[in-house]
Amino acid sequence: MTLRTEPVRRGLEALARSGLEWTAFSRGALELLAAAVPFEAGCMGPADPATGLLTGSAKVHLPDTRDLEFFQHEYLLDEVNLFTDLARRPSHVGVLADDAGGDPARSSRHRDYFVPYYGLRHEMRAAAVADGRMWGHLALYRTDRPSGFSPAEADFLARVVPSLAHGLRAGLVADVARAAGTPAGAVADGPAVLVVDPSDGVAQVTASAEARIEELGGSAWGVLPTPVGAIVAAARRAGRDDGGGLPRLRVRAPSGRWLVVHASPLAARDGVGRQVVVTIEDARPAEVVPLVLAALGLTARERSVVAAVLAGAGTREIAARLHLSPWTVQDHLKSVFEKAGVGSRRELVARVFFDRHAAPPAADAESAVDAHSAAWPA
Repeated sequence: MTLRTEPVRRGLEALARSGLEWTAFSRGALELLAAAVPFEAGCMGPADPATGLLTGSAKVHLPDTRDLEFFQHEYLLDEVNLFTDLARRPSHVGVLADDAGGDPARSSRHRDYFVPYYGLRHEMRAAAVADGRMWGHLALYRTDRPSGFSPAEADFLARVVPSLAHGLRAGLVADVARAAGTPAGAVADGPAVLVVDPSDGVAQVTASAEARIEELGGSAWGVLPTPVGAIVAAARRAGRDDGGGLPRLRVRAPSGRWLVVHASPLAARDGVGRQVVVTIEDARPAEVVPLVLAALGLTARERSVVAAVLAGAGTREIAARLHLSPWTVQDHLKSVFEKAGVGSRRELVARVFFDRHAAPPAADAESAVDAHSAAWPA
């Protein structure tokens, strides 16, 4: 199998370094994987590394129409090979038949979702983990073949997980080709709020929420986008598990804008069904900067240097603060510029804040540095 898979492994490594945004990377990776691990259906996409909640998905032969039901299994009903559990495994890969003790029907998504709707009876999953954080997910499916995924195929997938994670991570901060006439900062006015009823239908929605949902690639009155579907299911879990924190995720829209999606379940008078209120808003710099710095693949020392740059510190001040020589600071900055694809400190600040024209206000920079220091200590 090595002779057949080695070109695929090298191809995935090259693809991960290509600078593609996550959708294009995922589609290319699935196409390459099919040559080494044939499958009838598959999906791949990013996750918020702080929560493990899925924020997007590129699919092969899987429709979007039943996504909300899938999220119910992933976050509420199922217990076998969940992506967040795979992220804690050494290999980050799981074959459903093996991990279910030879009885895949122990998995609710297998028993009640993939088999009856799509005839997919074999599943192999991976959590895309890099530097101890889950940056995305991959799932491959086969129909009713005599045998499912083999140990050799699982071993191969484990070998390429780092490339998948690096590609998805880099894809979150890749340049995005925006539609003409749609600037990154344009958004409808008013609160972006929608209410999802107990049957996962949208009961109410504000006008700006309709625009936000469309920006995320879905429809308020049709198929909700992955971030909204995931967070609704996670909110229902939070409402079921007393004391659980309310879910929140960061997602980069196809327009290039970073958004924060959060949700809260509402108590019902009859105590049976619960509505969920979802709010979508622009992400503040303090919420985005730690994720962007990690997605650029910076070392801990490089992140500390960038944090000082964002606060407006000069080379000598950075050197004194970090107990480095000015020449070492310059070496770190050179490495940071290469990883971020910029040529100056001003371009770096613009890159981190996703504003190509001007640096953020000083107050925003300072709050972002505080968040960086708390979330990603050197």
